[in-house]
Amino acid sequence: MSANSTISAQEPQPGTNSPRSGLGGWIAILLSLLVLVWFYGVEYRFGSNRSQSALNWIYSAWNGETDYEHGLMFPFVILGLVIYRFKDLKRVSGEGSWWGLVVLWIGVVFYVAAFRTLQPRIAMAGLPFFFWGGACYLWGWRVAKILTFPLFFFWLAIPLPSFQQATTHLQLIATSMAHHGSGLFGVETYVEGTKVLPIKGDWEPLDIAKGCSGIRSLMALLMISAAWAFIAKMALWKKTVLFLAAFPLAIIGNALRVISIFVIAEYGDAKWATNTWHDWSGLLLFYPFSMMLLLLLHSSLEGGVPWRKSNQRKLRRVVVTRSSEDSSATIPES
Repeated sequence: MSANSTISAQEPQPGTNSPRSGLGGWIAILLSLLVLVWFYGVEYRFGSNRSQSALNWIYSAWNGETDYEHGLMFPFVILGLVIYRFKDLKRVSGEGSWWGLVVLWIGVVFYVAAFRTLQPRIAMAGLPFFFWGGACYLWGWRVAKILTFPLFFFWLAIPLPSFQQATTHLQLIATSMAHHGSGLFGVETYVEGTKVLPIKGDWEPLDIAKGCSGIRSLMALLMISAAWAFIAKMALWKKTVLFLAAFPLAIIGNALRVISIFVIAEYGDAKWATNTWHDWSGLLLFYPFSMMLLLLLHSSLEGGVPWRKSNQRKLRRVVVTRSSEDSSATIPES
């Protein structure tokens, strides 16, 4: 036997140790997906009278009463985040790991707990473990690491049992800020609980209801700031600051929206302010204002406008590479 044949016999063939190698592996994956679809989409275990699947439940829970109307956007945002990192995913894709099956079993534990307690939130909380474990099993740890945030970002889409306590506090904050802020524009008001009444104006008293407390805006802004922080190329602590900024920005932005309603009611058309402007001010005022503040915060953390800083980083890398090539070319031979 020759030396070359000995060496080739000792070298492992690429892909033979991969969990996804062979037709049998892909058949097992397909069957696993069908089982996942069955338990999450077909098995009616949750909701009133056990008349909903886990996916049916969360779809129906994304509504105005739960303050999760933005929930329908999450699948599209998650898909966009994955597409944004697709080149990196393709670059680091490698041998799958059997450790992914361990994470898959964590998802199974979540679903079993949800099945026994009739709590669909627990089932939906376990869903990212299935996809993360599957990615690790198929393409390895490095791919799963990149997918960690996009997949577990879905947790923000799961409606919590009740926001009543948080909503009450936000109502009081919004009422106080609207009362004092309106005074800066010459609108004199006084407060009774969560109701703001005019002293001189002829417009009807306005009640800061739960929907005007800012909880819906806060949850939507948390989604936006989390995705923004994931895409931003900055240190982890800066990403954390950018994400947590959603809390004060939502309060400030909502207060500005409510103040604008009072000012228009005082100096303009009260009926238009309390109806048309009330319904559209979130889209036309709150979100542009909040996005502008997020951009300003991002720029202050980066030390400049994000897209310009990105171009500067690329330019510095090019200059360093070219200078190193020039210096190596001028070294005389010994």
